[in-house]
Amino acid sequence: MKTLSVVIPIYNEKNTVQKLVHAVQAVPLKKEIVIVDDGSTDGTRELIRQKFSGLDGFKVIFHETNQGKGAAVRTGIRAAGGDAVIIQDADLEYDPMDYLPLVQALDKNGANVIYGSRFLSKRKVTSLWHRAVNLFLTWLTNVLYASRLTDMETCYKLFNAVTIKKIDLESRGFEIEVEMTAKILKSGEKIIEVPISYKGRSFHEGKKIGWKDGIKAVGTLIHYRFSS
Repeated sequence: MKTLSVVIPIYNEKNTVQKLVHAVQAVPLKKEIVIVDDGSTDGTRELIRQKFSGLDGFKVIFHETNQGKGAAVRTGIRAAGGDAVIIQDADLEYDPMDYLPLVQALDKNGANVIYGSRFLSKRKVTSLWHRAVNLFLTWLTNVLYASRLTDMETCYKLFNAVTIKKIDLESRGFEIEVEMTAKILKSGEKIIEVPISYKGRSFHEGKKIGWKDGIKAVGTLIHYRFSS
């Protein structure tokens, strides 16, 4: 891999985006940073425009209205110019230094898709509720798609750029995570997992995904399993 495109979908993350981008910049890899602001209303847009627009190694894109995480991810993937693409949330739950073992696995195994699993280590990394939901969705994925994943909903999905760009993604919301996994598995690609660290946020701290997204994820898994 020569260049990594880091796609960062952002919506109302004024308090974390600058720290997150600096953490991404610190990772010792050749990379471009693709920031997609999805219609933020809390001052995030202005901060991004002031701090990062026009800088070398950055692509900054603004959605005029909030369209959803999936729409922002799709915009970022289309704009990515690197040899590989990774998705990075802006909420500081994931450590960008974990790109290193993911990229190493991509290069070493000759694979096209690497996932960072929060559950391969023995440490408790999420609340009991979120862990139960993630385990159920991962189990359902494995049953429907004959896979052996441990963390289907992980943010850290690393793709060979050609592989992900040829997948026709449609989702506009959080179900983009499910759609990417479902379509990658249906295409016959193997997903390799490596352990990563994780520090989950609570809803009080700004976590945006909720139980309705879990229900939508189940429907999305079933839909793409049996659609042509």
